[in-house]
Amino acid sequence: MIRTGMRIGIDGRELSGARTGVGRYVANLCREWALDAPGREVLVYTPDAAGLAGLVGAGRGARIEVRTVPGAPGIWWEQTALARAADADRLDVFFGPAYSIPLRLAAPAVVALHDISFAVHPEWFGWREGVRRRWLARRAASRAARVVTVSEFARAEIIREFDLDPARVVRVYDGVEAPAPTPSRLDGRAAVLADDALIAAAGGQAPAGAETQATAPAEGSALVLFVGSIFNRRHLPTLISAFARVVRRWPDARLAIVGADRTHPAQDLPARAEAAGVADRVDLCGHLPDAELAALFRRARVFAFLSEYEGFGMTPLEALAAGVPAVVGDSDVAREVCGDAARYVPVDDAAEVAREIERLLDDRTLRARLLARGAARLERFTWRRAAAEMLDVLEQAATGGP
Repeated sequence: MIRTGMRIGIDGRELSGARTGVGRYVANLCREWALDAPGREVLVYTPDAAGLAGLVGAGRGARIEVRTVPGAPGIWWEQTALARAADADRLDVFFGPAYSIPLRLAAPAVVALHDISFAVHPEWFGWREGVRRRWLARRAASRAARVVTVSEFARAEIIREFDLDPARVVRVYDGVEAPAPTPSRLDGRAAVLADDALIAAAGGQAPAGAETQATAPAEGSALVLFVGSIFNRRHLPTLISAFARVVRRWPDARLAIVGADRTHPAQDLPARAEAAGVADRVDLCGHLPDAELAALFRRARVFAFLSEYEGFGMTPLEALAAGVPAVVGDSDVAREVCGDAARYVPVDDAAEVAREIERLLDDRTLRARLLARGAARLERFTWRRAAAEMLDVLEQAATGGP
């Protein structure tokens, strides 16, 4: 058990601005600790505390406090200003949730390496970014008392590539929850896709403050959804080519691609859609607020995620939690996480991807079977369990225990 009175510091940079994977990871851990970790104190360090008031609450668990440490949130801030602030607070343990930690902390530290794509696939990163990521991650893993990762696949890869003692590398699965729709103001193509879902969520009435700026797709239209940062390893060109085949049988189908474009080398997805003849059926939505994203999950008929490499792969499970069956790239980690609750495809075979998407659009029995398996699968991926296991790891680091 974690001893009471433990003071935990966390690098909270990823909580500011538009939250992607790591920001949501930190927010969910803090939420669970605030509910059920009595006697602990969690200090969240961030250069900008705007929008973080929701982390601080009067729950029965840990006391969460946001510490503002001025500066630009880069390596220099981390290694200087953050390190000084953490040392001044006399922490029992420090947690770096995003691949790095201040390297000269007085307190023991835990670092999370969600994957090491930058080490095993350097071709996916620019030269400067790749060198920075590899240098920081290797030194953080060497310095930290414990390294946490999110799957057995990632754990084995980290141990092998970084030559670490397996006893220091701990797997803690992420938690998963269905996106919860809330009424909000929509704009652009997100309104086209999501307006009818928001109305349904409001009990058949347009939610207060929502403005319909375009006609929603007809009832029964087939929405195929991708959610995640857009990396080359996620094969969006293949998905667009597959979707062009789907449209031949489902002329009212749409493809929504949600996420910031981080491809390297850059991929011109609008040009790919134009060349495939489906530019008017493909919506490149960029990053969306949670309400719009939740509405798209409610609207979707099939989720597609053609990734050849992940540390965990959160969004296919979020789709299952939202009642949307998934077609995913066939990889070791995808099978570890999704088990028998997804349809697996080669990531570079547009014809096979199209066939699997059409199967899920056509076959209600198959859809129901996958969702039933998904419900059983999701029972092992809860944030309550993840937060409890993470506390155990932090205690191990703080006390030097096994």
